[in-house]
Amino acid sequence: MDHLTPAERSRQMALMKSKNTAPELAVRRVIYSLGFRYRLHEKGLPGNPDIVFKGRKKVVFVHGCFWHRHAGCRRASNPKSNLEYWNAKFRRNSVRDEANLRALKDAGWEALVIWECELKFLDALRSKLRAFITSDSKPSAREDPSHQST
Repeated sequence: MDHLTPAERSRQMALMKSKNTAPELAVRRVIYSLGFRYRLHEKGLPGNPDIVFKGRKKVVFVHGCFWHRHAGCRRASNPKSNLEYWNAKFRRNSVRDEANLRALKDAGWEALVIWECELKFLDALRSKLRAFITSDSKPSAREDPSHQST
């Protein structure tokens, strides 16, 4: 049974941030330390990706293991009360995430999902991000050092 009243629970849930979360800030710091620059929360793209590399047509989502149901992760635990509500909410989140990833792919974008629990392994995260950002990238004229303006 929930020890908070519905109004208290609603207030508490309203405090949950969707942008600039601690995991997102940590991933941004790693990317910045690798020398890459990016845009944030591009509203014109499906799912409002957390980090956007426009010229490379790549995006990064930083997902919380609990909210986005990271399979096999201990952080993706189930609440003890109001299971019907939570199961429906988690199902909607998963369906929405899959639809957003599919829409991005159909539009020619590559997407990477970083899970909150991956932040414990910064060296592996750094390598994963570097590989994703640089793989098969076709630099724009601005980024291509061989490009000469006329």
